Amino acid sequence: MEIRGPLVLPAQREDIELHTLDGLTLVGELARPLEKDPVATLVTLHPLPTAGGFMDSHVLRKAAARLPALADLAVLRFNTRGTSSPRGTSEGTFDGGRSEAFDVAAAMEFVRDRGLPHPWILGWSFGTELALKYARDHDEVAGVILLSPPLHRTTPEEVAVWGNDPRPLVIVVPEFDDYLRPAEAAERFASIPHAVLVPVEGGKHLWVGESQTRRVLTEIVAAVNPDALPLAVEWHGAAEQA
Repeated sequence: MEIRGPLVLPAQREDIELHTLDGLTLVGELARPLEKDPVATLVTLHPLPTAGGFMDSHVLRKAAARLPALADLAVLRFNTRGTSSPRGTSEGTFDGGRSEAFDVAAAMEFVRDRGLPHPWILGWSFGTELALKYARDHDEVAGVILLSPPLHRTTPEEVAVWGNDPRPLVIVVPEFDDYLRPAEAAERFASIPHAVLVPVEGGKHLWVGESQTRRVLTEIVAAVNPDALPLAVEWHGAAEQA
């Protein structure tokens, strides 16, 4: 069958809770390869919750549905404070990216406690703001992937400090983004000489459509586990519809 839309490939899936230093419980899910250890881990940070972003925002949901099976990756998704999804509601209140520093720290503590390998932060839209602000605080982070970064809440100084951090930074920017398009992104990330900017022809901020989803997932795997490329587009085993 063709791998597209809501198809969910086999994986070990576990509902989890994260516990923040300021006393909140956040809800989430960990998806792992079914029959082997993961080669790397995606710690996902979802789009803006006040605009409908949550752990099930479609690119993150499809990453968890496909990449454990297709690319041997563990995928950690969770709702930041005050955010709801079918999994449940995380305690607390949205804080515009400030107290969410504790949420990122709780996710990384979970990664450490579970011994999950080579964690990469994967942020989308608002999640890129959290990644740029807080991923540097965690030495175990292997690299960062930014999808559709708006740079609304991230200062030029917070961007520039990544120029002194040798860890990989991959920036995937849609041609027709609502907030930051490739030419402007090149200027605003110029302070990070080693950053890899990936402009996506025809792409839009929300990455709607199977072709855009596949392109984004390909860029993620190219950064984290390139040996798994090209990603399969057909599946011949058991699978579910979400």
